[in-house]
Amino acid sequence: MPRAPQTPAEYWDTYKPHRDEGPALRPDAAVFEWTQYPGHGPGAEFLGTPLPQRALDLGPAEGTEAAHLARQGVEVTAVDLSAVQVARARAWWQDTPRLEFVRADAVEFLATTSTVFEAVYSVWGAVWFTDPDQLLPLIARRLTPGGVLAFAHAEPTGETYGPQRMRGKWLEGRERELTVLRWQYGPEAWTDLLKRHGFTDVDATVLPAPADEPVGTLLVRAHAAA
Repeated sequence: MPRAPQTPAEYWDTYKPHRDEGPALRPDAAVFEWTQYPGHGPGAEFLGTPLPQRALDLGPAEGTEAAHLARQGVEVTAVDLSAVQVARARAWWQDTPRLEFVRADAVEFLATTSTVFEAVYSVWGAVWFTDPDQLLPLIARRLTPGGVLAFAHAEPTGETYGPQRMRGKWLEGRERELTVLRWQYGPEAWTDLLKRHGFTDVDATVLPAPADEPVGTLLVRAHAAA
């Protein structure tokens, strides 16, 4: 019998330690990367200029983008579901002021925090792995009027949209297959979803991959109602 989809926490806590076996070096936070290709695409300015004073990172993983912003003077709260990810990020960036890593589910954090942010962003993170009809209204409530929501993940492929199973032994390099859901939509669908939940000035597009690379990056930016 096929194994049922697992929780994102189980996936990341299992997958990440295996993938990163061996000495782990702290990544370079000199640049802000939205795509999987270094030096390809926009940087932190995608969040607006000047940069926001306070930002929320949903799914920071290694914490590179959060550390980059904190070094630029932004107060950053970075929320990740994985205890493994949070522990490692805290150890790597403990010397970085204005940066806090929180272990929590993105939906639960947004539903319970009283903090208001000028920007909420997700780089191949929680926005990709959370039902947008549940997540977007919560983000809108925690943004200042006119605040920015920006996120990136792999461009959708094929003709299938909505929640898709992300699975395969290739993800873990191990015998036991793990499965999680990710929400796959094209630019037009994301535009409709964001407008439905009160966002304005939506800019959703696919940034083509560099030459000889197969998958581009979906880039989305929108503003909370003023």
